[in-house]
Formats: sequence, structure tokens, C-alpha cells
Amino acid sequence: MKISIIIPVVNEERNLSATLDSLQSFRSQGHEIIVVDGGSVDSSVSIAHDNADTVIVSQPGRAMQMNNGASVATGDVFLFLHADTFLPVEAEALMTEETGDSFWGYFDVRLSGRHIVFRLIEWFMNHRSRLSSIATGDQAIFVSRKLFFDVGGFPEIKLMEDIAISRLLKCIATPVRLKAPVLTSSRRWEDKGITSTVLLMWRLRLLYFFGVSPDKLSRMYR
Repeated sequence: MKISIIIPVVNEERNLSATLDSLQSFRSQGHEIIVVDGGSVDSSVSIAHDNADTVIVSQPGRAMQMNNGASVATGDVFLFLHADTFLPVEAEALMTEETGDSFWGYFDVRLSGRHIVFRLIEWFMNHRSRLSSIATGDQAIFVSRKLFFDVGGFPEIKLMEDIAISRLLKCIATPVRLKAPVLTSSRRWEDKGITSTVLLMWRLRLLYFFGVSPDKLSRMYR
């Protein structure tokens, strides 16, 4: 099974090199890395050209960028990875255990910050996904090629595209939960404040549940 790792980026020069370096073992096993740039003005594109199989430029918007990456991907399964997230060493072995043409899943998550509050946030994120079968982008969602195109890819909305596609996917297949965690950056919590960021995330999810438009939520998220 060939894996296409699709990474949407905008101005990620601080993180992208290390992330791509960590994925070179996938390339040596015959998998591919696709970086989709959404208009970076830093050195993200040049970094990507040095360490990825395919680099494309897209209109900005994470959902659109990931869909554009999938449109050129040649793998049997697509893995959507944030530029500040690292896969566990056993990720390739775990994912290639999956069979069939209609499966999807996600990894548990671990945040990079050392504060004990981050351990609590991780616990809630992982258990929420387990109970709801809804994954977030931080959890490195993966989906078989056929199933991805069957549901029409990511809804091209400005925010909550991960929740939107999870809702579509879980109507067809129960997600595979991989307990080996991805390591993702806690920079937003650290930059914006832990409490204020947690409250903002909860508020955005609640408003989305009650039908507030992703365009409006995106403005609030910034």
C-alpha cells in the first residue's frame, strides 16, 4: 500500500524542514510526500522542493490545499499532516496493516508543551475523538483513496473542514484509531494563552454545531 502524505503550508519555514526530515524514511519505502503551499512569502516552497516529491501552489485555505494535494497524489491512502506535526516511528507499519478500499482513521495526539495542563488537553482531545468518531487535523487524518473521493474530499470551508469530513466519513466506515500518538506543536496555546485558547476552541465548536458559518468562525479564530 502506497501512502501519500499531504502537507498544507503557509509560511511554515520554522517547522517544515524538521517535519520533512522526519518523513524521509517514508520516501525510502516508496511512499510520497506532497507539499501544497497556500501563498507563503517565506522560504517554505524552497524547503519543500528540497525534501518532498511534489510541490504545488494552491489558493489559500487548508481544505482547498489538501484537496489539491489529493488530486495529484498517486497513493492508495492519503495522510493529511500539519507542518508542525511528527508521526510516530511505527506509523508506516500501523497504517499498512489496514486493508480494503473504504477505511479511514486518525492517531492519538500528544502536545509538545511540557506544562501538565497539556496532558489534560491531550486526554480530552483523544477521548472526545474516541467517543464521537470525529477527528481533528492535529491527529493526522488518513483515508483510503476511494473513500476520500467517494465523499467528495474535504468540504471547502474556511474552518472546521476536519470535523466536516469526519462526519461524512463516519457515515460510511468506523474510524481506525491508532493509539501511537503524533506529536504536534502546542505553539498556539503557548502564544495565545492556554485558558483563552481552550475556551475559544470550545466556543467555535459549539457555534459550528449550532450552524454558525465557517466563514464567521474563521474570522473569530484569527
